[in-house]
Amino acid sequence: MPSIRRSTATAAALVALLAGTVTACGPSDDKAAASGAADQKGGGLQIPKGMPTSLDDLKKWKDGGWQNWDKWARRAGDFANPVIKDHWKADRLAEAKNSPEIGVQATGAGSEFDATDPEPQPVTAEQVARPYHQHMAPVGKIFFDSPKGPMVCSGTIVEDPAHPGKSNLVWTAGHCVHSGKRGGWMRNIVFVPSYNDNGVPMNQVGGTPSQQVTPYGRFWADWITTSGEWINMGSEDTGNGGSAYDFAVLHVKPENGSGKSLQETVGAAARVAFDTPSADRIGSLDAFGYPAAPPFDGARMMNCPARPGRLVMQQGTPAMNRIGCTMTGGTSGGGWFVNHGGKLTLVSNTSISSNTHTWLAGPHLGPEAQRIFQNISRKFANQ
Repeated sequence: MPSIRRSTATAAALVALLAGTVTACGPSDDKAAASGAADQKGGGLQIPKGMPTSLDDLKKWKDGGWQNWDKWARRAGDFANPVIKDHWKADRLAEAKNSPEIGVQATGAGSEFDATDPEPQPVTAEQVARPYHQHMAPVGKIFFDSPKGPMVCSGTIVEDPAHPGKSNLVWTAGHCVHSGKRGGWMRNIVFVPSYNDNGVPMNQVGGTPSQQVTPYGRFWADWITTSGEWINMGSEDTGNGGSAYDFAVLHVKPENGSGKSLQETVGAAARVAFDTPSADRIGSLDAFGYPAAPPFDGARMMNCPARPGRLVMQQGTPAMNRIGCTMTGGTSGGGWFVNHGGKLTLVSNTSISSNTHTWLAGPHLGPEAQRIFQNISRKFANQ
């Protein structure tokens, strides 16, 4: 009996520690979401593959066991992201300069696909006015650990129709959370809104007060949806047909346990628009992000105002949006915005770039993107 009580207590503790850390994605979203962190099928507690399975394992995970990439969780239901308090302190945030940059050869007027428009002229990225929380509050940086070390991307707080004014959703690129067909889920994924609010140089960030580096704190992903197309087709090395589905949505919770939602904490969120007009009819838009690859260092939020054209990466996949822009790796996942009726509206996100950093391309947000967004919103609708 004592051993049974201990097992029950351990299981209960794990449920409390690990609840909400399973993900769903792609065409099998509903099936994957049903697996849950504490599945009672078969009468016993079942923890998803890759997740710590005991309190000792959880301690090992937090002490660095997450660095065992030989057991890289890949499937939808295998996602695990337990909170490791203070894992991402200001100095470690500053050290995360690498980015999962996906570059491709220039694709211009000579493309084999008729839907591809001529290669755009480069647009020089501009610095966003500071402090960022007063000028572009929904935008921030995403930090995560990968087999190549700590990495960075960009992300955007987006409105949640299930929780008006109280969203905990962040939009980014699929390759910022999952490496595609040859890999799996990234680890220790956090979102930092208005990162480095005053834009101090990166070599000074480690010594800058935390309230300026992380003005609203750190928010850990406890659930993620990305497209099945990205997981099954995507490449972390070069753009391909999977890039047309390179988007993801995070549900996050504050590291400090605050009861406020992300949107309430920051005071802003962007609307998401699906099935907007094709790229050649969108007109002008603005792409935002934190480029980290040279000549940038990831310390400052940048913007490229541009008019998009079309780019088809693979026959049978939707045409992507492409703009001239000199932003580099680290910009991945950053939102592309238009103004709809005075409301900041996200219509795409950075996915790939030219190898020479003269243009960026992002996916058209069609039914696949709308599906993953609706699934994660419904998942937390009653919470």
